[in-house]
Amino acid sequence: MQDPRRFNFKAWLLWTAGFLAFPIAGILAEALTGRINDFSSALLGGMVAGAVIGTGQWLVARRLLDAQTWIPATALAMGIGLGVGAWAVGYGTSLGELALMGFITGIALGVAQAYLLRDRVANAWVWAAAMPLLWALGWTVTTAAGVDVERQYAVFGALGAITFMALSGVLLDRLRAATPSAQPGPPTAIA
Repeated sequence: MQDPRRFNFKAWLLWTAGFLAFPIAGILAEALTGRINDFSSALLGGMVAGAVIGTGQWLVARRLLDAQTWIPATALAMGIGLGVGAWAVGYGTSLGELALMGFITGIALGVAQAYLLRDRVANAWVWAAAMPLLWALGWTVTTAAGVDVERQYAVFGALGAITFMALSGVLLDRLRAATPSAQPGPPTAIA
C-alpha cells in the first residue's frame, strides 16, 4: 500500500494534464465574447472559461471534486474575478496589468474553491492563499512567452496553464498528504 504522505506522481501528472482545458476555455470565451474589453465581456468570458476550466479540473480529479459544485463555483468565481480584475486594470494588457488582473481573479477562485475543498483536504485555506499568486504567475509566463496578450483574452495561454496546473498540482498533493486518511484524497488513477 502506498504511503499517503508520499508525493503521488500519477495524480500530479493527471492534474497537470488538465492544462488542456485552458486553451479550449480561451477559444470558447473568445468565440462568445470577443475581446475582454468591458465588464460584461469579462464577466461572461470569465464564466465560460471558468466552466471549461472547472470541468477540466473535475475530469482529472473527480474522486476529489464534486462536479455539481466545483464547475459552477469555478465558473461564477472566475466570471466575478475576471470582471473585477479586468475592470481594475482598465482592461490593459501590460505585464503588470495582467499579473494584477490574474491576482484578483485568483482571489475569487481561491476563496470559492477552498470553500469546496475544506472538508476534503487539510488546510484548504492555503489553496485560497496560493491561487492569486498562481493566476498572476500564469499571466506572467504567458506574457513573457510572447503571446499576443493585447488581444485581451479571458485566460492565459498554454505555457501559463501548464505552469499553473503543475504548481497547483504540487500544492493539491501536499494538502492531500496532510489530510487524515479518513478524508478522501486526489485520485490515484482516473476513475
